[in-house]
Amino acid sequence: MASDITAGTLADKNTKTHVNLVDDVDAYEDTTPRKVITKKDLWICAIRGLFMEGNFNFERMQAGGFAYSIVPALKKIHGDNKRDFAKSLKNHLQFFNASPKLFTFLLGTAIAMEENKEKPSTVNVMKVAGMGPTGGIGDAIDHMTLMPLTLALGASIAMEGSIAGPFVFFFLYQIVHFAVYFGLMFMGYKAGTAAMVNMSEATEKLAKAANIMGIFVIGALSATFIKVQTTASIELGGKVVELQSALFDKIMPNLLPLALVFFMFKMV
Repeated sequence: MASDITAGTLADKNTKTHVNLVDDVDAYEDTTPRKVITKKDLWICAIRGLFMEGNFNFERMQAGGFAYSIVPALKKIHGDNKRDFAKSLKNHLQFFNASPKLFTFLLGTAIAMEENKEKPSTVNVMKVAGMGPTGGIGDAIDHMTLMPLTLALGASIAMEGSIAGPFVFFFLYQIVHFAVYFGLMFMGYKAGTAAMVNMSEATEKLAKAANIMGIFVIGALSATFIKVQTTASIELGGKVVELQSALFDKIMPNLLPLALVFFMFKMV
């Protein structure tokens, strides 16, 4: 019988009838754990996850992308049990929104839980609990630490007149990005649900540390690359006093660049 599974429904292509495969029971029919996922499967799911944002929408955000990423694993885990496969797929189509660069940790954990045949609601609770931490840590590390550091290195090379600057930035950023992205996939799968407990405890500390590092990096970049000086001067006792060297630099070096940064921040 030629058939296909769409949105929890088995469609018979010959008779054009539909059989509902998803019930309201929060458990799989086959509850026997199946350790069938290999490293190759994890690589495949992670690679598919690179396209997670391609199905982004404002109703369920990245749910479609997450489901697309985990489909190969679900097919192996649930085998020929179409009802369990449909139930798991429908469960992974619930609202999801996390850092695209760190979500593989949750993807790996979800695959491990599916292998153990955890209840669909339990798997979804894990994903919901992990959305905030991965989003907060991911944004702090990526936008406030990794991106500024690699940009600064590339920009410094470009300012010397070398065309290699943009390429240095691009390759350094992507090397770190992909190392973390794929590494978290295997970490999440290996640690399973225990990883969520450890991550929840460390989330606040990691986010705070990343934010502090980000502020430090942005401050250093501002002092290095923003050049603002004044030629204003005043006459005191018959002598011309340069405000830049005699006043601003004495109060704090790079005071004017700092003032410009705060002004632009306020304007934004």
